[in-house]
Order: sequence, then C-alpha cells, then structure tokens
Amino acid sequence: MNGTKGDYAEVNGLRMYYEVHGEGRPLVLLHGAYMTVDTMGSILPGLAETRRVIVPEMQGHGRTADIDRPIAYEGMADDVAALLRHLGIDEADAFGYSMGGGVALQLAIRHPGSVRRLVAASASYTSDGMQPELHEMVPSITPEMFAGSPIEAAYQEVAPNPGDFPTLVEKLKRLDMTPFAWPAEDVRGIEAPTMIVVGDADAIRLEHAVELFRLLGGGVMGDLAGLPESRLVVLPGTAHFIPPGSGVLDRAEWLLAMVSPFLDAPTPEAEPSAGGGA
Repeated sequence: MNGTKGDYAEVNGLRMYYEVHGEGRPLVLLHGAYMTVDTMGSILPGLAETRRVIVPEMQGHGRTADIDRPIAYEGMADDVAALLRHLGIDEADAFGYSMGGGVALQLAIRHPGSVRRLVAASASYTSDGMQPELHEMVPSITPEMFAGSPIEAAYQEVAPNPGDFPTLVEKLKRLDMTPFAWPAEDVRGIEAPTMIVVGDADAIRLEHAVELFRLLGGGVMGDLAGLPESRLVVLPGTAHFIPPGSGVLDRAEWLLAMVSPFLDAPTPEAEPSAGGGA
C-alpha cells in the first residue's frame, strides 16, 4: 500500500511492531485477539484514504514478540500510549475491534488526553458483557484447534518466535477467563466522544452495548435533550468474526460510511475556536 511504513518501537520492555498508512489526522487502529495488521481487512485502507493510520501489533501478536507478563487490557493500553509518545503524537483518534476495543476503552480511561475521538467495536467493559456461550467455549480452546487455520498460518509466517503460538493461546484464554468489571465511573469519565459498534449477532451482548452507550451519555430523547456526543451502531445480520463475510470488520463499507463522519466532526471544545488542527 502506498506510503506504508513498518517499524519497531521499544515500549515498556516490548519491541512493538507497527505500520503507518496514509496521511492526515492520526488514528490508532487496534486489532482483535490473534490478529495482525494484515488481517484488519478493508477497514484499514478505507480509513487511510483521509488520515494517518497507525496500526500496532500488540504483545505476542504478529511481529511483536511476547514478553514475560500477562496479556491484559491495561498493559496493552499503556503500550499504545507509549507508542504514540514515541511517535511524537499528543492526541489521536482510536478505533479498536474486539480485544482492541477493550484496549481503546482503557487507553481513553488511563490516558485521557491522548484520545480525541473513539470507536469501540465489539468491545465490553465487563466480562459479563460477553455472551454466555463464549464463556462456555473459551476453556476448551487449544493450540491444536488452530492447526491449518489462517490465524495459525499468519502467525507462523510473521512471528519472530513461531514456537510461541501455544503461549499466545494460553495467555488469551486467561484474558477471556479472568472476570473483570471496570468501574462505571471510569467509563463515565471518558472524555472522548465515543461510537459503540456491535453486530446484532455479536459475541458482545446487545444489552451490554446499550449499557455502555448510556454510561457515555447516550440513550436520551434527542428531541428534548439534544443529541449526545456518543453514538450507538448496531449492524444487522452481523456476527463477531465467523462465518467469513459476516463479521463486524467485514462490514467495512457500512462502517466507513458512519465512522468517517463521526471522526471528522469537530469535538465540542474545538467548535468555538477557528480551525481544528490536523
């Protein structure tokens, strides 16, 4: 892709791989579990048409080797914040999918000044936000289940230590099996206008997406109260990831039609002053 730059940054003991696509206002694009830059689909080139998209591969994923610490939303958010500082970026928009959506929420909570506008797709702020079927299935996951899959093939192709795949599986299982509930006041305290995206047949419960939206100021009667800064998007006929073609990221055309205007809108603080900054 034109103008793509792949590089490494030393952040928090991690040698983090990242790519930069396009030019314009910075946006950090955060992948889901087991994913790499290359598996983000057409959402990446679509966003990069009008902005500078920074796509890191997080701890243990893709070209970023694992280190001796658990994979946790908070730690990954701190890594992303350190990457933005490494790149000299004070403030960026953030788009996170699945695990990356949780990282994006934690980035906004832990490093509030670093996020201007936020899109959290298929993400939850409590472990109860995930469907019961997912909780039942996760303990049964084994590295062997990925044998011959595109996920395993992508890992083997680019990982610095291809033999570490079972460790990644174990750490991601632990991430999904460890109960968590981020305080409602932390979520309410997110300053960045936020778009919540969920499929109507997603791994995230619809009720949870609505709860998250309400915590961020949504769910009001806009006719009387005015439209909230945050947005809720429910994609019809859309699952989380499987079957191919029906996952949230497969809806790139729909997403770009809604996400781009949301990201391009001026933030409330910016409206009184002239210009917006790039």
